Amino acid sequence: MSNLPHEPEFEQAYQELASTLENSTLFQKHPEYKTALKVASIPERVIQFRVVWENDKGELQVNRGFRVQYNSALGPYKGGLRFHPSVNLSILKFLGFEQIFKNALTGISMGGGKGGADFDPKGKSDSEIRRFCVSFMRELSRHIGADTDVPAGDIGVGGREVGYMFGTYRAVRNRWEGVLTGKGGAWGGSLIRPEATGFGLVYYVQHMIQYASGGKESFKGKRVAISGSGNVAQYAALKVIELGGTVVSLSDSKGALIATDAAGFTPEIIDQIANIKLNRQALTEFSDPKYQYIEGARPWTHVGKVDVALPSATQNEVSGEEAKALIDAGCKFIAEGSNMGCTQEAIDAFEDHRRAVKDQAIWYAPGKAANAGGVAVSGLEMAQNSQRLVWTAEEVDDRLKQIMKNCFENCLETAKEYVSPAEGEFPSLVAGANIAGFSKVAAAMREMGDWY
Repeated sequence: MSNLPHEPEFEQAYQELASTLENSTLFQKHPEYKTALKVASIPERVIQFRVVWENDKGELQVNRGFRVQYNSALGPYKGGLRFHPSVNLSILKFLGFEQIFKNALTGISMGGGKGGADFDPKGKSDSEIRRFCVSFMRELSRHIGADTDVPAGDIGVGGREVGYMFGTYRAVRNRWEGVLTGKGGAWGGSLIRPEATGFGLVYYVQHMIQYASGGKESFKGKRVAISGSGNVAQYAALKVIELGGTVVSLSDSKGALIATDAAGFTPEIIDQIANIKLNRQALTEFSDPKYQYIEGARPWTHVGKVDVALPSATQNEVSGEEAKALIDAGCKFIAEGSNMGCTQEAIDAFEDHRRAVKDQAIWYAPGKAANAGGVAVSGLEMAQNSQRLVWTAEEVDDRLKQIMKNCFENCLETAKEYVSPAEGEFPSLVAGANIAGFSKVAAAMREMGDWY
């Protein structure tokens, strides 16, 4: 609408979903769902507030805080908090919109939301971060609760920040409840939560590989390019190595780190990188002759022949040209560890190749399905908090594996039903994820009278 501000990230996410639904048979079978899309595309509530805090010099600072409570048809709003200078309503609306359908695909009772602030934690002291978190949560605490809205971490928000915010919520509201996920293990956190997104991503792709090969192949022997170097990338890399694959790249916002040795990255090297990132330093701090750092680059055009690509850094990190480079490099599987990691041009290139080359093509999985493991284990953390129980790492990991298996099969079968693939063609997982997630939310909204 002409009276609304331009929101490019949100508009991209909306158009990607809408075009998928329109190009399927969903609206033919359920024409009333067009109305559901109009309703679901508008958040139930958008909260914006100022965050006033004091730096170590005693100077007053102010930032903008946000929470987009997008859809609660399937459960309490659920989605992360992002602290980054790029944060604005367009980015948070895109993330919250995606979160609705991602959460639906987990099978756990969670709605969708997202929040954060345009605060940059880089270069800040622990005391400054604590003071910011306290001020931020004093306002946000009015709008969240274990049965209302349960935020988690995201970019710039890790265990330290969650701890500061949980402590503030507990003091302000005089309640101990599972209001945040990603908590410390000694005070309500779940085992496997830090690993969950990366592990779940690899579990999802494992099912893609097994389906495409008729059960004959796995990650064993595969060359895997990964972007990012945070939790998602680190744990995806470790799981790939555990399953017999070779990780050939990682990256950060300043450049890409490429393995020049056939052995690729080792768990020991990944541990070194994790420590660098824990200290909020760039990959330029890492030095080893077996790894080449390329400043200002992303990995995709520098890794040579690869079998699997896992973008795990941020949105729009694979362009149309880079998508074609991955196809030319023989990549057979690409799945987003980040949210909306591929541009629309990249997705179009992957989907065109899937249709043209059939079962020899690259096969693309969107983030709302492939990286759902993180929020799935957040949902499991909520369940443990409600029961005042702690499950073992093995229990949580087994549940995560089952959730990712169910998610893959749901996307696969839904794609077959609503976007019939041609002979020898892989089903469209992006179509399957979009239709399966949207249909579940739309049906729940209708039964509650949100639209009719």
